[in-house]
Amino acid sequence: MTIPPSAGALAGLKVIDLTRVLGGPYCTMILSDHGAEVIKIEPPQGDETRGWGPPFLDGDASYYLGVNRNKQGIALDLGRPDGRAVLLRLLEDADIVVENFKTGTMEKWGLGYETDLAPRFPRLVHCRVSGFGAEGPLGGLPGYDAILQAMTGLMSINGSKDTGPLRLGTPVVDLATGLYSALGIMMAIHERSVSGRGQYLDMTLHDCGMALLHPQAANFFLNGKRPMPPGNAHPNICPYDKFATATGDIFIAIGNDGQFRKMMELLGQPEVADDPRFLNNGLRLTHRPELTALLAEIFAKHDGKELTLRMLKFGLPAGPVMGVDEAMAAEHTQARGMVVDVGDVRTLGSPIKLSRTPGGPRTRPPRFAEHTDSVLTRHGFSAEELAALEGKGVLYRAKK
Repeated sequence: MTIPPSAGALAGLKVIDLTRVLGGPYCTMILSDHGAEVIKIEPPQGDETRGWGPPFLDGDASYYLGVNRNKQGIALDLGRPDGRAVLLRLLEDADIVVENFKTGTMEKWGLGYETDLAPRFPRLVHCRVSGFGAEGPLGGLPGYDAILQAMTGLMSINGSKDTGPLRLGTPVVDLATGLYSALGIMMAIHERSVSGRGQYLDMTLHDCGMALLHPQAANFFLNGKRPMPPGNAHPNICPYDKFATATGDIFIAIGNDGQFRKMMELLGQPEVADDPRFLNNGLRLTHRPELTALLAEIFAKHDGKELTLRMLKFGLPAGPVMGVDEAMAAEHTQARGMVVDVGDVRTLGSPIKLSRTPGGPRTRPPRFAEHTDSVLTRHGFSAEELAALEGKGVLYRAKK
């Protein structure tokens, strides 16, 4: 599917992207999807995710390709004063800078927000993505998705009694940090329209991981009990679980008593809804093992996809458990524009659907330093300056 051309809701915003790996690049991809000009500045060795494969396309790993579309790419050694001088010229008309260097690096380089950037660029929004932030017992230490899944309790509530704590299969903390960062940046940009001033965003994997603990945190605050890994079941709702059918697994999520009664009617066993053990959600939770066994016996006789479609049309939350390949090929996925070809790169579409200013993939992820000449020439650098910077080992056209 091709996304209709649109300048995008964020057209006119300029973002300097100093991030690499996932949380930061995911944030800037969201901004670029919706029209912001994003200039990605990589270190001389490149974003390390370029090598996180296979699979590869022309030397770049799928991991990199998946979160860097719509960006322009250059490579600078910011450890050198001349590299930082180039960055400062790029920041002169920038609205946003996003970075995920080790805490204190920007300050060491004379690029700290309060002391250096804000006085020089008062309208600049500076978003820092880090593992733990600068303050607190773990301040300044590095953070990684799986480690934060472990440390925030997310891993402890995934899995089952048999598996014990289990890492989520998707890097949910990195992705959530990217999402929260994009949201925070937009808040700061909106506030700037009133105050005329930029501000600093302190975004951490730790805090964003903690923010995902619902309903487990709410349960713990109320009952003081440590949440345990529930498997596929829900800690507060029943039936809300995976079941086997004659043709594959399905998932049902029955959120209230009316839905439970409707489901038992559809399944041809309305009397189950009148069973004293299952009259309301609290009772169903208490008698979860008996209800689960009864439903397992019923569902095992059905065609899963056919049944869940009937359930959905009857207003009941249910769906087949699908593999990623099946989800990508599904008709609804195609209809919603969630798989898009951009040149030679197939990518996910944007889930943010705006009626007048649609966003989404426009250009493939940049090859290493692909836009060096176009970006720097546009910012006033002459061919002689570019040659001099390259000769000094500040500007790179090939990975170090």
